[in-house]
Amino acid sequence: MSIHWFIFIAGVIVFLQGRMFRMFGQKRLEYERYFNVRACYVGEEAEMVERLSNRKPLPVPWLRLESLIHAGLRFYSPFQLEVVDGTYFQYHKSFFSLMPYTQITRRHKVVCEKRGCYRLSSATLTCGDPLGLFTASTRLTLDTELLVYPRPIPLEDIELPSHSWQGDFTVRRWIVDDPFVTAGTRDYRFGDPLNGINWKATARTGRLQVHQRDFTADHRVMIYVNSEDHALMWDQVNDEELIEEGIAYAAALIQYAVAQGLETGFGTNAYTVDAPKEPVRIEPQRGEAHTTYLLDTLARLVVARSIPFDTFLEEEAARHASNLDILIVSAYVSDKMKPPMERLRQIGNSVTVIPLRKRQDAAAVPEAASAEAGESA
Repeated sequence: MSIHWFIFIAGVIVFLQGRMFRMFGQKRLEYERYFNVRACYVGEEAEMVERLSNRKPLPVPWLRLESLIHAGLRFYSPFQLEVVDGTYFQYHKSFFSLMPYTQITRRHKVVCEKRGCYRLSSATLTCGDPLGLFTASTRLTLDTELLVYPRPIPLEDIELPSHSWQGDFTVRRWIVDDPFVTAGTRDYRFGDPLNGINWKATARTGRLQVHQRDFTADHRVMIYVNSEDHALMWDQVNDEELIEEGIAYAAALIQYAVAQGLETGFGTNAYTVDAPKEPVRIEPQRGEAHTTYLLDTLARLVVARSIPFDTFLEEEAARHASNLDILIVSAYVSDKMKPPMERLRQIGNSVTVIPLRKRQDAAAVPEAASAEAGESA
């Protein structure tokens, strides 16, 4: 056989094998990516698991998976960093080689360095023939999410006013219900025991009523976080670290209130990734599921403003909710905030301002500033 025929036959073989891998290389390939936990706290580790299956008799000599992952998840193996819309992302690549009817699982350890909702929604899959002359790519749609909760700040690191809810206020109101003493009736709320229903009052009012045991049976806490870092802020937050500190404040306050068995709610003029430009309002409730929902909401928050905080407080006052202990975490108290705060007090709520400071700067805060925050409370 002459060299010309050899070259021709070799060329035909190369073309046919390349054509075959291009047409069938991605057939019956299955890929999934997930995290080993649904949620964790800042500073904890998680695993990103990749699983690739080849369910056909044709081998896959090489396969490359590429995706962008937010830099808030730090992989132990370094990856190239890219900037997309001002945010750092890691350019993640994984290479595989699969024999017929095989499955490969890889686990990547990551450190969750920043609070947030991390969604891995897409990846690009590329494969080809052994010589790399023919390739085919496709974009995969994924549905993977990891929630990173803010790490709660120790309460001793929070600049609480001297008359805070941890002192006499705690002793006076956070006590165990007395089942033998009633103080009237109130509307039924989710979680109330059925043996506490007052049937006579229910028949009289036409609404389900329960016994009002004592003051603490109706005790509820609302925690508000101001997403503005200063009084003259427009839409852009300049000091994101300060607002992240405020979200960590909220996590600590929520955990403390829940540990006392209190109905706890949350509100902020920031918004979540699922509801852009809508302020957050979560009514006070008890229970493990509600606590998880609160922490999930903190993880999904975007450090940005939906509406001015004084407008948020005005809307809260317009709802006429009463018997609430409202804790406001804010970097400042403006003149516009004071009237709605006073209206909240007038309709039967207590309002306490917790000044938001960076922990490394807390020691440098003048005592006058702390006193001003206490007077605003």
